[in-house]
Amino acid sequence: MPLPHPDDLTSLVLRTDFGDDGAWDAVRAALDAADEFSHATYVGDPRFAAVGVQALLDEVTAAEDDDRIIYLFLADTTTMEDPDYPLLAVDLSDEPGRTFRVPAQWFPDVSANLSIANMDFAEFADAADGPGGFRGFDEG
Repeated sequence: MPLPHPDDLTSLVLRTDFGDDGAWDAVRAALDAADEFSHATYVGDPRFAAVGVQALLDEVTAAEDDDRIIYLFLADTTTMEDPDYPLLAVDLSDEPGRTFRVPAQWFPDVSANLSIANMDFAEFADAADGPGGFRGFDEG
């Protein structure tokens, strides 16, 4: 199950919950509405239904160097059921398997900075709150 590559300067958003097509449409609409530019390459392939982080890590490990991606976002059951549409960000490279949640409103900031390597995955994960959600950097 090779992982697709995102379009240039976007992040891969992989659908893993296929229980509600309307929820998937709402997630994509919320992500697209969060900024004037598209920051996502959406993949809604049923072969990724209920795929877990470990299976993704196994796939990346087995891939050729040129075919590896270093992070992605999962639209899982939690994403589909929460009104903030928090995607699960997954590190596939530096700290494989490390995750945090990012609500749709913060997705453009995280995606843009990761896609141009302006910031590392860990910088966002370290700024996540107690439940593991990124809600911006505390300027205080």
